[in-house]
Amino acid sequence: MNLKVNIRKVENHDFDFVYKAICELENEVLDFKVFEEILNENISNPKNLYLIAENENEGLGFISFHTQNLLHHCGLVGEIQEFFIHQKYRGQGVGRLLINEIKNFAAQNNLKSIEVTTNKKRIENVAIYENLGFTLSHNKFTIYK
Repeated sequence: MNLKVNIRKVENHDFDFVYKAICELENEVLDFKVFEEILNENISNPKNLYLIAENENEGLGFISFHTQNLLHHCGLVGEIQEFFIHQKYRGQGVGRLLINEIKNFAAQNNLKSIEVTTNKKRIENVAIYENLGFTLSHNKFTIYK
């Protein structure tokens, strides 16, 4: 990768980038005020890790990671909630850098596992996650209101 990438925690001035990334990821325009409130709450929680990848000019991608103690794991487990790489930077190792930071955080905090869920419509993500070291091990079921 010839790209010079800096990874750091998401800050308030990154909200616009994160908002646009999530809207693109979900293919919808979300309520920014509500989004901002949730993002503020999430980044202020020490059990969460929100990271942005950037070069000297712009944001390249970001990842959000939430941890919680689960009874059935008898310990702390982390789950990637959102993971976005800007289209023009995909396949250049940016995602792997973000995942490596998550793995480091997990190791430092003695997490039992790192989990990620992807929407069934994002078929290509299965191969991407497997390439990043994840194993397809569960089915996830959802009920929407």
